[in-house]
Formats: sequence, C-alpha cells, structure tokens
Amino acid sequence: MADMEPTDSKGLCADIQTVPFSESQSDFPGQPYSVSVLKAGYCLPQTDGTFRADGTITLITGPRTILVDTGGPWDRSFLLTTLKKRGLEPGDIDVVVGTHGHSDHIGNLSLFPTAVMMVGYDVSEGDAYRPSRLAEGLAHTIDEHVSVVPCPGHTGQDVSVQVTGTSVGTVLVAGDLFECCSDEDSWRDLSMDTAVQQTLYCSHAKCVRGCQSTVRVVVPGTDKKDFYDVTIKRQWPVPASERSKKPDQD
Repeated sequence: MADMEPTDSKGLCADIQTVPFSESQSDFPGQPYSVSVLKAGYCLPQTDGTFRADGTITLITGPRTILVDTGGPWDRSFLLTTLKKRGLEPGDIDVVVGTHGHSDHIGNLSLFPTAVMMVGYDVSEGDAYRPSRLAEGLAHTIDEHVSVVPCPGHTGQDVSVQVTGTSVGTVLVAGDLFECCSDEDSWRDLSMDTAVQQTLYCSHAKCVRGCQSTVRVVVPGTDKKDFYDVTIKRQWPVPASERSKKPDQD
C-alpha cells in the first residue's frame, strides 16, 4: 500500500442543497470502483433521554476492496454474513476506514487484522503506524479514484471517503459529518465543534478539505433511509421547507 500518500489539495466552499434518493437504492456501480451500502445506520432519540444508534457500513469494491465503518460489535454476525454473500472473507478487505472513534462505527476492526487501518487520522498496518497529513487538513490518497478527507466537527478527527467514477458520479461516504436529511438540529446536539462542522464544510460536497471535484451523492453516517443527490447551491443545513424542492424549481 505504498502509494497511499497525502495530497496537497484544498476543496472549494459552496453551499449545496441535498435531495433524497430512493430508499431502496443502496448500490452505486461504476468503473473502476463501485459503492455499496451494506447497512444503513440510524440514530433514534428515546423517551428517557438516551438514543439508539448504529453507523452505516459501506463497501467500496474495485482495484482495492475497502470497508468504510464496521458497525458496532453487535453487527459482527451481520457483517461477516453480508461479506460472505458478496464472495468476500475478512482477509479480502485491503483497507478499513473508521470515520471516527465511536463504537457504532469501529466495533469490528478486529475482524480485519491484515487490512490497512485508517481510523480518524491514524494510518496503520499491523503495529506499524504510517505518517499522515490528515491532521493538517490534507487528503490521504488511496489511489487516483479514492481518497480519505479530514472532516472534524462531530469529533476531533472525523474523516470521510470520496470515490470518483461511479454511475452517479462522485460519492462521499461521509461518516457523521452528515447524519440524516432532517438533522438541522440533531447534528448540533452530537457535534463536538458545531462551528467547525458547519463553517469549514459549508456543504457535504465541495468544502471538505481535499475534495477536488463536485460530490454528487452523500452517504450519511446514521440515516436509516436517505442518500443524497447533491444538486442545488443553497444554504446548509437545508431548511425543512426546502428539502423537497427539485432542481428545476430553483
């Protein structure tokens, strides 16, 4: 994996409206990479003041086989079974990206001891840790089509994964940078630094440092039904009154 190097690119800020895709759409085929959402996450407030949450699990297949977030420890059997249905064993996974350190996103790292691990800003293979410039705001390139971009705010070391060349264009597997379509308020409650999370990224597309092209689809970190078609320049977060607006209505 010697070609996984940081890049010195900076994204451009733009305010983007997001439009939900079909609830049934979870595969975005492409060349050379395809993106498949194995399990959509959720974050559900409970009446006793707690909340139930599990992170989205995403598989990226192509020249490298990349797993983005592994779900919680309770997802172990589901994850192994789902990978097997796709003809994959844990040893077939080349890279595991944990978008941040919460247990519902990195609960099954131990299933993949031979993979390169990227958890937050750390990059390691076995017990060998590699240099990364993610903490400097620079993207970490897996190859010319896949890069890991820093996006702190929800926690201090969040990352997202950008994939170019799918059938719908560039896909951003966002982790908890963006949690769900109706998260104008909920994301704030779960954010370590709301100013950074909102101002630095402006949208979930161009303002993530390191993104070099316009993101078309955002895969959120904890939304049980929606993926997002990034289309219209507008404020972020998108007001509830605007979320159903179509591109040709602007």
